[in-house]
Amino acid sequence: MEQYNELNKQYINGEWIDGSEDNFIENLNPYDESLLNKFKGASQQDVDRAFQVAKDKSKAWADENPNVKRGILLKAANLLRERQMEVTDWLVKEVGSTQLKATVEIDQTYDMLVEAASFPTRMRGMITPSTVPGKENYVFRKPLGVVGIISPWNFPLYLSMRSVAPAIALGNCIVVKPASQSPVTGGTLLAKLFEEAGLPAGVFNVVVGKSSVIGDYFTGHPASKLISFTGSTPVGKGIGRIAGEGLKKLALELGGNNAFIILDDADVDRAVDAAIFGRFMHQAQICMSTNRILTHESLAEEFTQKFVAKAKQLKTGDPRNKDTIVGPLIDNKAAKRVVDLVQRTIDAGAKLETGGKADGNVVEPTVLTGVTKDMPIFKEEVFGPAVGIITFKNDEEAIELANATEFGLSGALHTQDLLRGLQVARNVETGMIHINDQSVNDEPQTPFGGEKSSGVGRFGDDFIIDEMTTVQWVSVQAKPRDYPTA
Repeated sequence: MEQYNELNKQYINGEWIDGSEDNFIENLNPYDESLLNKFKGASQQDVDRAFQVAKDKSKAWADENPNVKRGILLKAANLLRERQMEVTDWLVKEVGSTQLKATVEIDQTYDMLVEAASFPTRMRGMITPSTVPGKENYVFRKPLGVVGIISPWNFPLYLSMRSVAPAIALGNCIVVKPASQSPVTGGTLLAKLFEEAGLPAGVFNVVVGKSSVIGDYFTGHPASKLISFTGSTPVGKGIGRIAGEGLKKLALELGGNNAFIILDDADVDRAVDAAIFGRFMHQAQICMSTNRILTHESLAEEFTQKFVAKAKQLKTGDPRNKDTIVGPLIDNKAAKRVVDLVQRTIDAGAKLETGGKADGNVVEPTVLTGVTKDMPIFKEEVFGPAVGIITFKNDEEAIELANATEFGLSGALHTQDLLRGLQVARNVETGMIHINDQSVNDEPQTPFGGEKSSGVGRFGDDFIIDEMTTVQWVSVQAKPRDYPTA
């Protein structure tokens, strides 16, 4: 099978073209900083054209037979499997995915496509009784029309597809603006899959440009009815303000400072295995990553000893190597930020158990103990392979510590008493929490989203159907109505 080409182009109305802006976006490998390709940046005029095309094609796509939509989504899913090696290669070289992470991401993306293939026949309306004699009430569910999608670089294939597939399945046309660090795996590669699957031109459009040039313009464009964004909370708040001025719907998945709680009856070995995965998967560049480990004081010594020992064994380096677990951060700025955060926490009184250094963009797995809630690593989203361990005396203190953050995305807790676990979990202010597991979980048939500063709306299952559609009430007065003034 011939590999995809022209992946460094804009994709508008089925055409692969250069952007009309004078600047270029260089797409770098985060491990060795080699140049993969470069894009001629999109201009505001390119954004206008993409949204206008999407708007023009929205009626025809909305009216398309559900079986046609389903068939295209399933074809795209099959193509993803057929091209898995090609896609893996791009995930590794564009965003530093390890082989393990790339496999997980492709599996999740495939599952999302298959789940979304059921959406065209799940756009259910209803008939409701009327309190007016002789009247019938019909509620019709309809696509929004045009959806704007701003996708991140950390899990670009899946986190783009999480919005792309449902939007298309539900009869919307889309314009995607991928992150500048992942323009291929978050944008043009997905467009190629759908193009090969037979999606009509203009339904899926991609613009790659500098946020300083097209970012706010994209968000505020009047053609879109919803903005789906995954990324940092500060940027998400800015998007929310701009979209709010246009009275757009919002689906925002933002930052996380997720707690991993180990109660006093937990299976320590099981907790260690889960915490290692939850913290160090994809160098912890995941919004759901385990950011803070809260352990009961009676288990702290045993857990710390075993956790640190396992962290030291994790192989770091080139993500192309199959045994690498911790690869590079997305760029040198990110690596320096994590090392600085660790040093500031040490300066505040924490103890460094392992790690703390970087080799290029690869940061060592880092564990800090003696962490308190006023220290930087407790308060900030790390987004790198470093974690602090905090102790607590009882369940109430564990809940208080877990909630002592502006974020509320995901979490985990370990206990052998499941009823107790449920009681604790329901008191943690978070959109998702997982008992006897770790915090990095996402399934397309479940509600995914956060509380507090971690986002607005929910992805997955019927929740995303509600987000990406609207309803219209049509009443029929079948019999003459008596009006009070008649």
